[in-house]
Amino acid sequence: MGFEKSHPAVNLIYFVCVITGMIAFVHPVYLVISFLCACVYSVKRNGLKALFFDLALIPLAFVYAAYYASYHHFGMTELALNFVGNRLTLESAVYGLVTGMIIAGVMIWSTCVFSVFTTDKVVYLFGAVSPRLSLCVSIILRMVPRTVNEARKINAARAGIGRAVGQGNLFRRIVNAVSIFSILITWLIGTFRSLSDTMRSRGSTLRGRKAFSIYRFDYRDRLYVIAMFFFITVTMAGYMLRQTRMIYDPRLMWTPLSFVSYIFYTAYGIFCLMPFMLEVYTEWSFKRSRADMFSESYHKQ
Repeated sequence: MGFEKSHPAVNLIYFVCVITGMIAFVHPVYLVISFLCACVYSVKRNGLKALFFDLALIPLAFVYAAYYASYHHFGMTELALNFVGNRLTLESAVYGLVTGMIIAGVMIWSTCVFSVFTTDKVVYLFGAVSPRLSLCVSIILRMVPRTVNEARKINAARAGIGRAVGQGNLFRRIVNAVSIFSILITWLIGTFRSLSDTMRSRGSTLRGRKAFSIYRFDYRDRLYVIAMFFFITVTMAGYMLRQTRMIYDPRLMWTPLSFVSYIFYTAYGIFCLMPFMLEVYTEWSFKRSRADMFSESYHKQ
């Protein structure tokens, strides 16, 4: 059983906790752990294209750090002066890099969310609370991959007349991209209109609608939740002991490392890698079961 086969509530609890930790923990060690685990799991879920996407975000984080440092001048460690005479400090540059990595990490974790959460999971989670809200969220989640596919189709069709995004000079490419974006917006408006009419004809606006559920919270989900909350508890203990604290103004200051610090780092790393380890174990267990089955049938013959 992979992580995507777990109960939707388990998926929701995990992603809420891991994204919250990505945003709240500005300590570099926790940030690196969460970012690397997000990269590993995204590659596991989405393949090689996820690796290119993850690597492309790293230089963008450094670009954001340079931009942030050029407009925010707090800190005491002066590195240089910019062209207007303002100070460029180490503290502002590091904090800008941390902010950029947080944004990149949240984007990578979001790709994992889209690969794990399906429309029926969204309807199950929010249907009992608000059927209309669950319907809107499920439609929006479903429209993300459909929009990407439609953009590819439009670009491929326009490539036949020499007006794709990668054709022509720089000015022509910008014009082609704007034209494709305009076509895509028109397609989205028409699609949402047809979806609205379809769901209204199916009774989505009627009162008394109930959520349909095909999920059952079994013993495997219980074990996973117990393990997950154990590592969450250890991580929160580190938070209360200020192991996740980092000060960037006026100087870079953090809680000194100790043996206990490595325990908290390990617990947080295991928590972030739990879905990856579960899917690796599931694949290994499945291959082992098949090998045992083939071996048993061979010996019977």
